[in-house]
Amino acid sequence: MTDRSRRPSSVRVLPSSGSRRATAVVAVLAAALAVGGTLPAAAAQRPGSGDVVRQGLERLVREDRYPAALAATVGRDGRVRTYTAGVADLRTGAKLPADGKVRVGSNTKAFTATVVLQLVGEGKVGLDAPIEEYLPGLVRGEGIDGGRITVRQLLQHTSGLPNYTDHMMDEYAGAASRHTYYQPRTLLDRALEHKALFAPGTGWAYSNTNYVLAGLLIEKVTGRPLAEQITHRVIDRVGLRHTYFPGVGEEDIRGAHPRGYHATRPGGPLEDFTRIDPSWGWAAGQLVSTPGDLNRFFSALLGGRLLGAAELAQMRTTVAVPEDSGMGAGVRFGLGVTSTPLSCGGLAWGHGGSIHGYSTRNAVTDDGRAAAVTVTALGPRPTADSPDRVQGLVDAALCR
Repeated sequence: MTDRSRRPSSVRVLPSSGSRRATAVVAVLAAALAVGGTLPAAAAQRPGSGDVVRQGLERLVREDRYPAALAATVGRDGRVRTYTAGVADLRTGAKLPADGKVRVGSNTKAFTATVVLQLVGEGKVGLDAPIEEYLPGLVRGEGIDGGRITVRQLLQHTSGLPNYTDHMMDEYAGAASRHTYYQPRTLLDRALEHKALFAPGTGWAYSNTNYVLAGLLIEKVTGRPLAEQITHRVIDRVGLRHTYFPGVGEEDIRGAHPRGYHATRPGGPLEDFTRIDPSWGWAAGQLVSTPGDLNRFFSALLGGRLLGAAELAQMRTTVAVPEDSGMGAGVRFGLGVTSTPLSCGGLAWGHGGSIHGYSTRNAVTDDGRAAAVTVTALGPRPTADSPDRVQGLVDAALCR
């Protein structure tokens, strides 16, 4: 779940005692995406509607050379529409399923944050309590002390914890490692081998490690598996019929889905990454869903169906994200969700997520509009603008 990996991820220290510290930049997946052959034109659902979305998907396939692009929207009229472009399988040219299942990467974080905030509402977790209170002795390292890192800082990415995925992506792209099962503690240990990025609360840096800890917190407080808690408390509660948390050792995607691809080296060919062990994402990025289900989830979440008013207000309380973070102009981060300014005015709420094989951008508005767009390749891309075009299509769908 290399979410927001369209540019190098960055760390910026927020003002502390009237000063700013230096920005450190960590490079992530980059270079050019290569797709051989000519891909077919789009096959849009509900002909005659959504020209902006249909044409946008066609451009992503034709110009940016993604094997496939899928979208689901909810308009001002409340109508749900789905669209597809490209093919489900580069080898066979198979037709894309409408609203097919995909790995949704860091969108998982919004589900994890929702469960944590439900526990806050139940009085079982203190949002501003240190993680040390729930996982004693676990969070220790160079400049790292669990007694100084709060639950809020984990969900908000202001903990200063190093990001374990920054140190294992090359490893995971290997043929063997992509089928390796990683226990959550292994992921945490990988992160804690590295020093803190900054003192807790003094900066902002996107770190999947924060959400691995949030998942461990959920399991410790409830005494139950994370997958069960996300399923019962979120997925079943709002009727997400095409969303699930893959089981231990489960590498295939259930049901109708397009295949996902990844270029493992700059300028290299796309490799089929559909079948992987997603355990390295766990609470930060393991979920499988569809564009339509993501719209339903975020609409229900922001509509108050999953959290109490006080907890939802906390989730929507945001902090500034560094301009060079790659997340886009004006984006702010709350507790497991982002707010993004729309070109037509107002804000959209969501998260977005990427994992080897798939990349999704999605958002909903307070007045009921929703849009989610998935492309079936991650990693080195054909042009520097490709990921921005995916996000731009979400904006266009909401503003059309």
